[in-house]
Amino acid sequence: MNPVYKLYELKLLREVKSYPPPRHVAFIMDGNRRFAKRLGLPPHMGHVFGSRKAEEVLKWCLELKIKTVTAYAFSTENFRRSEEEKRNLFKLMEKQLRRLIEDKRIHKNRVRVRVVGKKELLPEKVQRVVEELERVTESYGKHFLNIAIAYGGRQEIMDAVKRVLKMVENGVVKPDDIDYGLIERFLYSDNGYESVDILIRTGGEQRLSNFLPWQTANSLAYFCDVCWPEFRKIDFLRAVRMWQRRVFGQHL
Repeated sequence: MNPVYKLYELKLLREVKSYPPPRHVAFIMDGNRRFAKRLGLPPHMGHVFGSRKAEEVLKWCLELKIKTVTAYAFSTENFRRSEEEKRNLFKLMEKQLRRLIEDKRIHKNRVRVRVVGKKELLPEKVQRVVEELERVTESYGKHFLNIAIAYGGRQEIMDAVKRVLKMVENGVVKPDDIDYGLIERFLYSDNGYESVDILIRTGGEQRLSNFLPWQTANSLAYFCDVCWPEFRKIDFLRAVRMWQRRVFGQHL
């Protein structure tokens, strides 16, 4: 690592650690396929590099004691991709989810891991690994890792609304009792998931791509030009510092 880069990283880290961290950080991990194409590699290799980066970023979040992390791994729109690419992606998902089951950091830091999305749309092998991962971490509550797979934000809101309407139909609640809190009870997860402090997207795109529309209503969006596998710690720290400046003042 370039010594100047390392010094700058340490400077940023000291600045960021001087103030409370965001409670909930969400990531749109974009640019994996473009990264692979630039290196002359098949598309699925970009996701391999991307999965390694995701592990590294989780370590950075734990270092800052961030309570909740939500990562966008596979959208409902991604089901339109080629059969070969989906097979490679699901195989990689299964492998990485199994790695989380054995990951010492998950257990040491008591990270509860949950998959948010239409899990029933996933291959049975992936569903079984998801069930095991959620089971072995369900007693944890120090940190939360939500992995959005087969996820669509508008679908999540529609599913929540349907459950609320069912309660109205059954006489459990009255229409006038419906509020934000009731809707949030039926989102795909809980424990802070309903409110994102900062959304970070790599890859140069400046859009939310149907990711957490309810949860990001008041969040800071930080767009980064680098592809996800190239996402650096200084990029991450700059995003956190920007959020801190917004919350604690421009003098940071």
